[in-house]
Amino acid sequence: MYHLALGLLRDPDQAEDVVQDTLLAAYRSRLQFEGRSALGTWLYRIAYNAAINRLRAREHQSIPEEDAESDEETAPLPKEFVEWRWTPEELLSDQETSQALQNAIARLSPALRAVFLLRDVEGLSTDETAAILSITPSAIKVRLHRARLTLRESLAEFFAAQEEGALK
Repeated sequence: MYHLALGLLRDPDQAEDVVQDTLLAAYRSRLQFEGRSALGTWLYRIAYNAAINRLRAREHQSIPEEDAESDEETAPLPKEFVEWRWTPEELLSDQETSQALQNAIARLSPALRAVFLLRDVEGLSTDETAAILSITPSAIKVRLHRARLTLRESLAEFFAAQEEGALK
């Protein structure tokens, strides 16, 4: 829950507040939990809603409307192709690369960022993510694909410079 909130809000203090709000809301609503989904899915949904509400409260940042039509558009094609031969462990072990990745994730729209964080960072399934975000599994797949393409495009220039520096 903390990682989801931190990824969406990009503020550790607010992310901690979201986790506390989530646990309090879950405790208050525990008798309303019907068991139609896993407890973890229910908690993630509460955390997601709390984080989105905090984003909406920010005056300078608007949340795009989540409509099905926008998920049907074609994904953008990359402008620059760079060979990705690094493993995730190698990418995260390098501080500069890790920071570039975090910055690229932060630039994703909240809708794409939420899907990316839940699926690729938290490791939840497509169905769990769809239940948390209240959208269809196909919309999750589309958004995850878009998020990955956007990240790849955002990081292409960084990796091209890394490659060029390694060759010198």
